[in-house]
Amino acid sequence: MSKTQEALDLEYENGAFIPGADAYRAAWPRDAAAFRAKVSGELELSYGDHPREAYDLFLPDGAPKGLMIFIHGGYWHLLAKSDWSHLASGGLARGWAVAMIGYPLAPEWRLSEITRSVAAGIAAAAERVNGPIAITGHSAGGHLTARMCMPGILTDAVAARVTRAVPISPLSDLRPFLKLTMNEALRLDAAEAAAESPVLGSKRDHITLTTVVGADERPAFLDQARWLTEAWGGDQIIFPGMHHFSVVEGLQPPESPLMRAVLGDH
Repeated sequence: MSKTQEALDLEYENGAFIPGADAYRAAWPRDAAAFRAKVSGELELSYGDHPREAYDLFLPDGAPKGLMIFIHGGYWHLLAKSDWSHLASGGLARGWAVAMIGYPLAPEWRLSEITRSVAAGIAAAAERVNGPIAITGHSAGGHLTARMCMPGILTDAVAARVTRAVPISPLSDLRPFLKLTMNEALRLDAAEAAAESPVLGSKRDHITLTTVVGADERPAFLDQARWLTEAWGGDQIIFPGMHHFSVVEGLQPPESPLMRAVLGDH
């Protein structure tokens, strides 16, 4: 018996299954604004023609040890980089510069265009900060993190600097989205869904990959994280007691297991 449309859509619905989901959603922009009020940053640095083609750069005291990239989620059609500024705190405390990458959203832009936009944003930030690059992102941002690891996305010069990538709750196979109501916004067709699916491609060999997911996430997200690990290898961390909205909070404490995965021992 085939699943109903409602059942298919619920597989990728997070908020309805997280107690206090509305409180999380309200806290993100509030916490981000409070962080920006107390931490000096260079905001809205343009890297393209679209207003959302901009990044925020937070610099530590002294010369940065390297550049940490964060790519936000929101199913490619929601939210903004300014909702997540507070997640730069862990990297800053470790002495890294942190760039929060913004990008145009669907349906205005297709996913393949969003991928190229994020790559351009990372290249622009890399011009500002020397040293190694570590990339992480959450949910749709986890998908984009994985895409940055694939040949032909980042330039060879920028990619050579990328040492670690940590997709958090990533979407690694986009073919299931062809059947979701959400695809009215994403506008995926079969060809683009396949081309944008990291599990159907390969990563650059020199990048250390750690896939992260919360143990209490929806089964579809546990599957998506597992599929990426099976396709590309690397480590996988499943954080007990964490769900889709809480797992990303591990980017705030500088010595958290998640931050150690992102930055290693630097």
